[in-house]
Amino acid sequence: MNAFKIISLTHKSAPLELIGKLHLDENHQQDYLGGLKIRMDLKELMFLSTCNRVEFVVNTDREIAPEFLSDLFYSVNSRLTKEDLTALIDKTTTYEGETALNHLFEVSASLDSLVVGEREIITQVRKAYEFCNLLGLTGDTIRLAIKQTIETAKQVYTDTDIAKNPVSIVSLAYRQLRSLGIKNNARIIFVGAGETNANMAKYLKKHQYANFTVFNRTLENAEKLAKELNGKARELAHIKDFKEGFDVLISCTGAQGAVITNDIYKSLIGNDTAKKVIIDLAIPADIDAKVIESNDVHYIDIESLKKQAADNLLKREGEIEACKTIINNKVEEFKQLFQERRIELAFGEIPKQIKYIKETALNEVFAKEMNTLDPQGKEVLDKVLSYMEKKYNALAIKTAKKVFLEEDL
Repeated sequence: MNAFKIISLTHKSAPLELIGKLHLDENHQQDYLGGLKIRMDLKELMFLSTCNRVEFVVNTDREIAPEFLSDLFYSVNSRLTKEDLTALIDKTTTYEGETALNHLFEVSASLDSLVVGEREIITQVRKAYEFCNLLGLTGDTIRLAIKQTIETAKQVYTDTDIAKNPVSIVSLAYRQLRSLGIKNNARIIFVGAGETNANMAKYLKKHQYANFTVFNRTLENAEKLAKELNGKARELAHIKDFKEGFDVLISCTGAQGAVITNDIYKSLIGNDTAKKVIIDLAIPADIDAKVIESNDVHYIDIESLKKQAADNLLKREGEIEACKTIINNKVEEFKQLFQERRIELAFGEIPKQIKYIKETALNEVFAKEMNTLDPQGKEVLDKVLSYMEKKYNALAIKTAKKVFLEEDL
């Protein structure tokens, strides 16, 4: 297993801007990785790139020395400066053998993620493997490792609570909104069309909400989000003139002061006396404190959501030891599977040789004797020899596994 190695740059060791210098999209991976594998003398290669990590999973007998890393990184990005290369090499962590496998399991089980317990990483690992396998870059070792990696991650997510307490602000906000029993025909106003509101919109659209109006300082950006939601777009400057009413108001802008004043709010609700839901995801708050004090609202604010997210993150981190126990057991399991596979591959030629010996005996060595047998006798003899051939092959591999595995113990 010592040839199984991982070269890793993550958010824990390096700035995201530096990691980004090694990012390759799928088109560039297709162009570069085949040549990279040959140039670096790698038996196998898998490339994983996400928003906060780049990992090279390799099968090679070469030592991962600074010179190797310099060649590798420059092959990925020939525009790197000497300063870039020095920084990348300094921030790189390398893993070998069992520690590499353990690292891969922890990455896929989200223990090494920016947000512990986020399941997206296992999908990214699986897709990275499938793509590199399609390019012919991977082989038996990485195939076995990824198979065990996926099984390990699934067990971690099933048998522990590592992913069961949401820590995303948007996810928590949506859950609170749902807990209030808001119906799918609710009139929903978005104030701001940035990433946070766009993510909130995805949750709402996914769960069949359909009545949206998007306000934004720039109408063009409001129209982009409104188009995704099949909703309406308005300039924020005209929000006070909006008379169509609402049930839920979700706000997240980059403004440095209140965007929704009490006067604007009063204009929005008009004569509607029903209790409204306000979700303020902005820092500083978009909703003037007087709106909350003077009106009948369910108020969901960023500070309470952040506290709940922090509490949930602590709960997730409390599951880490249970996850590591599963991972340790899976590493030990893989070591035996890996040894058994090596033996199977090493003995792969034996069945061919046995078959050759049998055919030589029947057709050459004992050809005269065979000619004295009637068809029925030849058929019986062939069945006996085929039976012995099959049993011998199985016994040889079984005995080899037992001997080699006992020696390892």
